[in-house]
Amino acid sequence: MEWKIIHIDETDSTNRWLKDDLAADLHGLVHKKNRPFCVVADYQTAGRGCGTNTWESERGKNLLFSLLIHPENLPANKQFQISMAMSLAIVDALGQLVGDLSIKWPNDIYWRNGKLGGILIENTLKGNLIKDSIIGVGLNVNQREFHSDAPNPVSLWQITGQETDREQLLKDILQRLDSGGGSKNRYMQMLYRRKGFHPYTDKNGVFMAQMTGVEDDGHLLLLDDNGKQRRYAFKEVQFII
Repeated sequence: MEWKIIHIDETDSTNRWLKDDLAADLHGLVHKKNRPFCVVADYQTAGRGCGTNTWESERGKNLLFSLLIHPENLPANKQFQISMAMSLAIVDALGQLVGDLSIKWPNDIYWRNGKLGGILIENTLKGNLIKDSIIGVGLNVNQREFHSDAPNPVSLWQITGQETDREQLLKDILQRLDSGGGSKNRYMQMLYRRKGFHPYTDKNGVFMAQMTGVEDDGHLLLLDDNGKQRRYAFKEVQFII
């Protein structure tokens, strides 16, 4: 795909920036041609995680960007394909730099037990199809220290002790996203804690379980140590790390 990339110094949220641009049609010609769009910021004043979570990022140190894509004939109940493709593109690009990478369901990027990045996807529907998808990504790249109460952040610099070219990393991610290597099997192979029993918690408390699959719509399937099959949507269950 021929990406239109815009670099900005600061915004509250790159996802919000793209949504406002789309609503105002500030780049109408681009949108009419369904050209994929990328906005990259050096700093976000209100970077978002999922729900009410915030994202800590030192100015000019990390990779903060949002993509606007226009999927063709993708039903709303298959939207998890976007999440899988994006998370795998990031893992593949980062895999040139570090090992021990995984995807914590549904789409957090992990190095061992540390969170390297997160993805926030917001879709617009037309009928039962996805018309537009905004994919927000935050990756900890060159930040050396973290000061928020986030439980387990880690950066590429902390892992490698070296500065990483953020612009080249973005190019690598987009190239891999374009290549379309995001299969369900590969996603399952890359899942964090994909083997063995591990602790989880839901509205009823803590339990031990092993993963048995992820459904096409993104629901996580677990088998607990009492032999009970459990099925969860996003935010209905948490990993205990």
